[in-house]
Amino acid sequence: MTMSFIRRIVIALFATSVLSGAALSQAKETPPQDRFAKLDTMRVHYQNYGEGKDAVVFIHGWSCNLNFWKANLPAFVNQSRVIAIDLPGHGESDKPQVTYSMDLFARAIDVVLQDAKVERATLVGHSMGAPVIRQFYRKYPDKTRSLVIVDGSLRPFSNPEQMKQFLDPLRGPDYKKQAELIIGFVSQGIKDKRALEEIKAAMLSTPQHVMVGAMDAMMDDAIWKEDKINAPTLAVMAKNPQWNAEYEKFVRELVPGIDYHVWEGVSHFLMTDEPQKFNDTVLAFMKKNNLIKN
Repeated sequence: MTMSFIRRIVIALFATSVLSGAALSQAKETPPQDRFAKLDTMRVHYQNYGEGKDAVVFIHGWSCNLNFWKANLPAFVNQSRVIAIDLPGHGESDKPQVTYSMDLFARAIDVVLQDAKVERATLVGHSMGAPVIRQFYRKYPDKTRSLVIVDGSLRPFSNPEQMKQFLDPLRGPDYKKQAELIIGFVSQGIKDKRALEEIKAAMLSTPQHVMVGAMDAMMDDAIWKEDKINAPTLAVMAKNPQWNAEYEKFVRELVPGIDYHVWEGVSHFLMTDEPQKFNDTVLAFMKKNNLIKN
């Protein structure tokens, strides 16, 4: 298995992000309300900003948590109700020994919306968050106003045997070595050593059974069905050989009318590399589709 294959899989599916001190300071200007919704026997943690029947809902990537959107949340709180979620197994949500699946994650979003009394959501999903919000749209189309795909894929990347070679090291007692390898790839291009340490600490704090379960969830063929997405959709991608002309053609056929962007000079964490550009792009998309105030 080549290093380029590992890099391709990691960048495509397993994401985290990093917060600058300035972004954290800005986020503190509008304190969120910490709340918990109930899903079966587990608690799902979320933070709420504001009120209203419609909301912008931020969904993090694999082995991350809601804090990793704080470079972006402040730009939206004066435009819309905002909710950021810790998916089951992540952040301050419960981490039981259950089967982690895209259905479970989609249901977690739904119970949060019910708890918050939100009727419709614009869902913003980074990396693994992309198939999560796509699964939510499948299950709850009437609750989905629009989707924002942030450097995440809408199709699988490799065959089962290659993925087995990639995932098996995470199942053993030395799983943290593989997690550290993942961190090395996803953190390429980040110059801030403190930021790198934050990424490492966040990812390695995720329990092994959650790491493995969430990765297995992304290997489920059922989540990659090529059923059309008809909700207004924005995709913001970091330039990468994987997101080539053939992939863009596939996405445009899968999501008619998609607003598709590929940015140069940014990493997989484009929303923290260029927070103002990212926030402005998403807000412009939402205004164009009458999803927030003009």
